[in-house]
Amino acid sequence: MALRIDTFSNVKGGNAFYKAIGHPMAGWSAETLLDELAAAGPVAIYDPLGFARPFAELYDLSRLDIAALYVQDFEDIGKSLFGHSAQPVTELPTAKVARLLVMAFDAERLIDHIRHLLPEGVEAVSLDAMALPAEMRTNPRNYLDPLNFATNFAFFRETETQHTRVVTANYWSGYGAKAPALWCCLFDGAGAVLASWQEELPGAYGSIVIDSAEVRRRFGLGPFTGQLFIHVTRIAGHDVVKYALDTYGEAEAELSCTHDANSWPADLYAGLPAPKEGERVVLWVQNSHPVAIPAGTLGLNLMGREEIVRLDREIPAFGSYALDTQELLPDARWPQQIEVQAGKHMVRPRYEVFADNGHSRIAHVNVERVDLKPDPRIPELANLMGKGFILPAPVLPLERFRSIVLPTPMASTQQTLPLAALLYDREGREVAVESFGCLSRDHDRVLDLSALWPSNGSGGANGASANGNGAWRDQTWRDQTWGHVELVYDFAAGSEADGWLHGLFRYEDKESGHSAETSFGAHMFNAVLTYKGEPQSYAGRAPGLSTRLFLRLGAAPYDTLCHLIYPASTPWHETSDTTLILHDRNGTVVAEQAVAIACGGSLLWRASEVFEAEALQTAGEGAYVLIRDTTCRLFGYHGLISGEAAFSFDHMFGF
Repeated sequence: MALRIDTFSNVKGGNAFYKAIGHPMAGWSAETLLDELAAAGPVAIYDPLGFARPFAELYDLSRLDIAALYVQDFEDIGKSLFGHSAQPVTELPTAKVARLLVMAFDAERLIDHIRHLLPEGVEAVSLDAMALPAEMRTNPRNYLDPLNFATNFAFFRETETQHTRVVTANYWSGYGAKAPALWCCLFDGAGAVLASWQEELPGAYGSIVIDSAEVRRRFGLGPFTGQLFIHVTRIAGHDVVKYALDTYGEAEAELSCTHDANSWPADLYAGLPAPKEGERVVLWVQNSHPVAIPAGTLGLNLMGREEIVRLDREIPAFGSYALDTQELLPDARWPQQIEVQAGKHMVRPRYEVFADNGHSRIAHVNVERVDLKPDPRIPELANLMGKGFILPAPVLPLERFRSIVLPTPMASTQQTLPLAALLYDREGREVAVESFGCLSRDHDRVLDLSALWPSNGSGGANGASANGNGAWRDQTWRDQTWGHVELVYDFAAGSEADGWLHGLFRYEDKESGHSAETSFGAHMFNAVLTYKGEPQSYAGRAPGLSTRLFLRLGAAPYDTLCHLIYPASTPWHETSDTTLILHDRNGTVVAEQAVAIACGGSLLWRASEVFEAEALQTAGEGAYVLIRDTTCRLFGYHGLISGEAAFSFDHMFGF
């Protein structure tokens, strides 16, 4: 029941054809095209590029009276599709049809090649009939240029008590885009369009804020829970739409933030935690396509178990459904993990955890690789790459928070996972080491990092430093004990490694009862040698040895927190040379603050600590901080905090 479509390849990148036919605008035009073809009579299909099969995965062609199938490549002759054996296109003159559907965009040249073969009175039409308007294309000469399809989805909810906010920046103009624009389409839970609109973007590095409350007021909408389709047009340099998504409410107990949705649907997702006692875990199933997901297609199973329980419900095109995991797996309990059988029907989905104490939080699962196998060379890298792959995450102040890690299998071939946890204080001093041993795929091993930290753990104000006047006015966390953990392969425990090391990190506030969680994968950091594109680079070829992280600032009454980690696979510069650059929503620099982070150390800070109140007021609504360092690659986590009641936390994105 999985869709037979190519979405993303780790070798070739994204498949623009998939995005071209799955775009909501394309879907509306496609229905018109197919209705016209159905009314015209018998149809022949010419498939010179092999697009017919994936097209039929998203659009029902049973309404057409398909009389023949023609191909151009000799190797394709005789292949079966739509109940027909593919014929060479040179047989087209014998076709008894009214229309010829050419399965291609930019098809004029392809049609010219065969125009002399068309039977008299037969009109050739193509997928150009469902192409986006010319003003939405970055590259008008090549319709399937990935830059024409910088799209993504966002979970989007607005009720009397619940709100969402998407925040990003116009980084495309920083790559040279002249007049990028934003097209949005809001779908309700049933997949119906509530609103669509287009607007010009601010200048280079100006911020973009889409708030559900403002959208509701602008279009006179009622409450909704659905998804927002985002398309940035006329771009340059980067075809990925990255954003931070905040969910917040009238009650302080509802606060969370998540990363962008990763716009390429996958077969499998993992990292979905089972609920612990006193919790419900809801997976937000959000259909990413203009075709319904049939009942019995989607499913859940416990990680490492073969028994899959299917969802006996159809999800309409672009529709949403809140799937309580206990509906399918009533006995699953934390720290068990759940695997999502998605069949390429949805981009990386969110899940929401509802606790009996009234608090809730949202996080996302991750793409489980089906194309990855263990690489026996990875253990050999230690001689050259030091720690090699590192998964860094904060250990928040021990006095207030519990920091918990759950390693998550994230490749379908991964059967064992040899891991160790290395704990470091803020100055980069190792304070504890814990081996997980060689974990099985169905393991339930969770590690409380707060308990592992030595009782006399280092606190105080040494380590990462801030320069300039007025920094660190709020000493509340500065004087407490915190640091970070690095998950690494432990080859003394086992040799299976694929580089796709993931973990879920949960943070529990011992005072308020609020929790936040985030999950991510390992990378190599700060090493000049490269291995399969690692250390990754924001732009250009590996290695990536610089930092450009985006930190959105929360609107009142929220303060913004950030934890920057300086991991190093090999010894690197003794300290970072990092600048925190405060921008207003137009991208204008308001203030800067220099900080130095010890190699192997970290820095936990709040916006109100680092920047003067006057500078923050000048920056105003939509302000953000660009974290810039040309000497090393940092990894960051961000969140909001509201008094003593709630906080949010997730990993950051760069561009």
